[in-house]
Amino acid sequence: MKVSIITVTYNSAATLEQTILSVARQTYKDIEFIIIDGGSSDDTLKIIDQHKTSIAKIVSEKDNGLYDAINKGIDLATGDIIGILHSDDFYINEDVIKKYVAVFKEKQCDAVYSDLYYVDKNNTDKIVRKWKSGLLKNNSFLNGWMPPHPTFFVKRDLYQRLGKYSTAFRTAADYELMLRFIYRHKIHVAYLPEYTVKMRTGGKSNVTVHSRVNANLEDRKAWEMNGLKPRFYTLYLKPLRKILQFF
Repeated sequence: MKVSIITVTYNSAATLEQTILSVARQTYKDIEFIIIDGGSSDDTLKIIDQHKTSIAKIVSEKDNGLYDAINKGIDLATGDIIGILHSDDFYINEDVIKKYVAVFKEKQCDAVYSDLYYVDKNNTDKIVRKWKSGLLKNNSFLNGWMPPHPTFFVKRDLYQRLGKYSTAFRTAADYELMLRFIYRHKIHVAYLPEYTVKMRTGGKSNVTVHSRVNANLEDRKAWEMNGLKPRFYTLYLKPLRKILQFF
């Protein structure tokens, strides 16, 4: 099985090399690594050029935001499976993709997700929080559950059948897509019970109380867009718990 990994960059020079190396060092070799750059003005393109032998496709041009750029990558991908790895995230070890492919083959599933570490942005050996996904249940999304997006690998034909990322969202298109695929369309999903990705703290939807409120408003929009009704917990209690983390 061929695996396409898409990384979107924009002035990502501070973290990008670690991302690239975590892909280049994978023991599974049938990988198509695609980088979509938004027209960076720092050393991002220089770093990409230094590692171009490990990158199958490179695009650098202005885009309409993160999800538009990811969609460009999906359009270019030729792999059987597609994963998204952001430019400040990286795989924990060199066997991550090999393990994902093994699950796809064993379970004959549409998608696979796993667990994720949040790490200090300056010291990536320091674990700040653990995101242990656990097994998907019928009411998981109703109870505020979602898998970590960088651990979510999907068969390419799902994007063709069920659609790509909605550019109507600023921060929640990943949530909407997983809600659409997993909860609305009931795709066959498997869980790899291992930590596979490290994500630096300080993501776009988690930086401030204001951005956290906006992110949860977008979560609600995701349900509405799919003609679904979440429980009271998802609409009110989950957002409140996240906002209280700031105090």
